[in-house]
Formats: sequence, C-alpha cells, structure tokens
Amino acid sequence: LESDAWQKGVLYAEGQNLARHLMEAPANYLTPTSFAEAIQQALHSTGDKVKVHIRPKSWIEKQQMGAFLSVAKGSDEEPVFLEIHYNGSTISGESPLVFVGKGITFDSGGISIKPASGMDAMRADMGGAATICSAIITAASLKLPLNIIGLAPLCENMLNGRANKPGDVVKAMNGKTIQVDNTDAEGRLILADALCYAHNFNPKAVVNAATLTGAIDVALGSAATGVFTNSDWLWGHLRQASVVTGDRVWRMPLFQHYTRQITESQLADLNNIGKYRSGGACTAAAFLREFVTVSHWAHLDIAGVMSNKDEVPYLRKGMAGRPTRTLVEFAAYLSQERQKS
Repeated sequence: LESDAWQKGVLYAEGQNLARHLMEAPANYLTPTSFAEAIQQALHSTGDKVKVHIRPKSWIEKQQMGAFLSVAKGSDEEPVFLEIHYNGSTISGESPLVFVGKGITFDSGGISIKPASGMDAMRADMGGAATICSAIITAASLKLPLNIIGLAPLCENMLNGRANKPGDVVKAMNGKTIQVDNTDAEGRLILADALCYAHNFNPKAVVNAATLTGAIDVALGSAATGVFTNSDWLWGHLRQASVVTGDRVWRMPLFQHYTRQITESQLADLNNIGKYRSGGACTAAAFLREFVTVSHWAHLDIAGVMSNKDEVPYLRKGMAGRPTRTLVEFAAYLSQERQKS
C-alpha cells in the first residue's frame, strides 16, 4: 500500500512537471501546432482509452467559432482546437467531466499591446491548457474510472494587418456578439467558443482553467487559484481536493453586479471588458458565464499562481504548473463518488 501511495504521488508530480515544462517552453518552440503534438505524444503512452483530435482552422471555421478566430487571425501561426478524450468509465455512455483550458501560446496583447517589461512571461499564457491537459494525462496514467474530455483552443495573440482592433465586433459560436474594446482581453474570447462547444458532450460538469486576469493576482497573489462557480456541489469538491493537495483554491463571487458591467455595450450583446477598472477578475468571470448553460460549471483563474518566485518552497523559481494536482485529485473524487452511488 505504501508503494501504491508513493507511485500515485510520483504520477501527480510528473503531471505538474509536464505542465511546468510546457509553460516554460519558449513560444517560438511551443506553437499551437507543437503544443497539440506534445500532448498527443504524452497521451500515447497512457494506453488505449485515449483519443486525440487536433482540429485545424477549417474545422474551427465550420464550427463558427468567430471569437476564437478573431484572436488567432493576428498571428502567422495557424490556430488549433485540441480535443482529447479519456474514456475510463466502466459505465457505457456515462456523461464526461469536461476540462477547458486557455491556450494562448504567446500573448503580446495585440493592438492593446502589453508593456515590454515582463512580456516574455507571456509564453506561459497557455497555462490553462497545460494544466488541464496534464491533469487528463495523469488521470489516464492512474486509470481513473471516469470519462474526461479536454478542450484547448490554441493560438497566439499577435499584431498584424488583420488583427482585432479595439471597437471591432465578433460573433461567438452561440450567436452572441462581442465588442472587443481591449484586444488584450483575448482569453475570454477564445474560451467563449470553447465553453459553447463543451455543451455538445452532455457534461456532468465543466471546469475551465485560464491565466485570465492580472486582477486575480492583485486579489489573491500566489496563495490560491480563484474559483468562480455556479455550483456549490462543484465548489465543495474542488475545495476538498485542494485541501488534500495543498495547491489551494479560493471562492470568488459571480454576482449579477458584474454581469451588468459587461452587458452594457454600445455595439454588441457584450463587451469584452468591464465598464470600470474595478473587479477585473470578477467581470471576466461574468463574461464567461454568458456562454455557459450547464448547472455545474467552474472557472479557475490561475494568473496569480502561474509562476513561482520563492512562495512555494518545493517549487523552484519559474512557471509553477499549478493547480494540476488539484484538478487530478478532483477527478479522482468524482470517479470514487460515481463508484459508490
């Protein structure tokens, strides 16, 4: 039994290390295409219960993911929509847990360009995609008895003659129009379409992870991942998982108060930034909620836990790969709960 626990610990650590490795990789090496190939490679060794679909731009266009495409078009790198299926459940046709991750392999900010200082860290703006994919790879290695689907819209946010301009209006997969007043609020645009797509799988729960806002870093620093959720049940499980792993989560509000700040838009149904500077992590979460109809959804804003200076003593300086282990532990809980019921 001790050796089982040790082995499980090793797999959890390897999962987090994979996420760190992906986040640290330079953006000229880890493009949307090579990210997808790296995940395909890593999943290859986990057995036959795994399917990987690397969806090209033509597929993304067919799905009418206008928000995702609007971000991707500013770069010479082709966008990829990565879809991974792990079928570990013993019950046929069981609803999956769906993980969605923001996969911006480099974020310049676009026309609303970021300051040059520290922009190199934006090679890790695909941290959401890295953590959810690594969590699924770990779940597959542990042979957890549940179905998990991972969705990662992958692209760069760059500036060329075709790039989104402030004031442009784009249309998401569900038909909602979005006024893009800040091209650096691009994560919520690509996630909008991925969240719409997640509903195709009749999910038992949808959990998305994204290095979404500097505001969550201001609010919580690196102590915990901010969680916005419409489900007390989901929150309870995520919290419990984070207590076990020590990679903590903290619940944040999803008030209508914030929704009003993104639904007042001159030209479209929604604006991609709030009317005011205040509560930036909360208005971003309120924006994502506009693309969710399932009753168990959680958004993890991981911008504050993206990197480590000296806060977590067992992690060296650099990209942190958090909260991969908490996502795995959460999936493990769900699989056990399913077996009991």
